[in-house]
Amino acid sequence: MTACWGSTFFLIKDLLDRVPTLDFLAVRFAIAGVVMVLVAPRAVQRLSPESRRHALVLGGVYGLAQILQTSGLAHTAASVSGFITGMYVVLTPVLAALLLRTRTTRTTWAAVALATAGLGVLTLDGVAVGFGEAITLVSAVLYALHIVGLGAWSNAREALGMSIVQLLVIAVVCLVATAPDGIVLPPTPADWLSVVYMALFAGALALIGQTWAQAHLPPTRSAIIMSMEPVFAAFFAVLLGGEALTARMALGGLMVLAAMLVVEALPRRRKVEAEVQHLAV
Repeated sequence: MTACWGSTFFLIKDLLDRVPTLDFLAVRFAIAGVVMVLVAPRAVQRLSPESRRHALVLGGVYGLAQILQTSGLAHTAASVSGFITGMYVVLTPVLAALLLRTRTTRTTWAAVALATAGLGVLTLDGVAVGFGEAITLVSAVLYALHIVGLGAWSNAREALGMSIVQLLVIAVVCLVATAPDGIVLPPTPADWLSVVYMALFAGALALIGQTWAQAHLPPTRSAIIMSMEPVFAAFFAVLLGGEALTARMALGGLMVLAAMLVVEALPRRRKVEAEVQHLAV
């Protein structure tokens, strides 16, 4: 999922030169929502009323976050946008503690700090806080809220239906926001190909994957894993976008990867060791 998201940064940056932000988002999520309704028309009907309400709220939060992040990307460098967006790694455990009363272990806080430092090394080369940076930070808060909300409300059985509702809500939010000025469509076949890829793979399938996965993972662990998004953004920028690989990119990426391993591998290793000791006894 994070690989799909990371692959869109240089595509979006290029596309926004020809298609306004809201128009791009409206078309992207309308395609994603309509296709998923056609593929699984009964998934939404099987949702409980409570899950449907939760999906409506989550879709609204995510839609607003997408608008603010993409608008910010038009006013700031992609690397700075990636770092500020990645601050949801820090914000998620804070919001989870405030809203869900969850406790975060020292190991997890260490992983949060390591991931944040890695994001800084990976992306930042000086940053001045302006309009683009400010609205991107607000989007990071909303993404953190979305992660916390999914952690509290999602379940694997209803992941598909909840994802479809979220996609449709995001599309409606963006369509309403851009309707007064009309909708500008992608002008070239290559642009349409990019939008369809971002709609189906980085939009629909990624959101389904996130909704399903967060039925099994607590919010903070999910956020740390999702911090791999800027790492993949740098990877695809080098592989397909023509950027040069630097030592900072490599070091920052390794730090984020290490944070993910700390939060995922260490608890599992301790669990296995405890089970082995129990069997030995």
